[in-house]
Amino acid sequence: MKMAIIYTSVTGNTEQLVHIIALFFKTNNQAIDIYTVHDFPIQQLSTYDLVIVGTYSWGNGDLPKEMEGLYEAFEMQNVDHLITGVFGTGDRFYPHFCGAVDEFRDMLYAHTNLAVTLKVELMPQSSDLSKCEKFYKSLMKRVQKAKVN
Repeated sequence: MKMAIIYTSVTGNTEQLVHIIALFFKTNNQAIDIYTVHDFPIQQLSTYDLVIVGTYSWGNGDLPKEMEGLYEAFEMQNVDHLITGVFGTGDRFYPHFCGAVDEFRDMLYAHTNLAVTLKVELMPQSSDLSKCEKFYKSLMKRVQKAKVN
């Protein structure tokens, strides 16, 4: 199974979350490619089986500019076979907490086999570890279900 995490991070909070989630894959001896959105070969998106998107939210919950190309690729490429998940960090101070996660969620739901979403307030805390584990387990449950079908 070919799996990837594609992310962007400005403050480092989303990047920390990437490493926490990736640790669950490594602990279970599952290889997962990790890319910043700038380094991801966008033309290879449809070659994956599982893609996890990690993003922060900009302004009042907007999609970061650097994520727009990836967003559009999901809409334009043949990705209905992909199992996906999306996670992000945000600040509840803003009116639309983790709005970019919601934007990706809605689009991924329409174009892929969306398994799960995760929103984390600012920097990941130890209390977020169980949420990350549930995120990972939900993805793997969807992968197992897809293998059976």
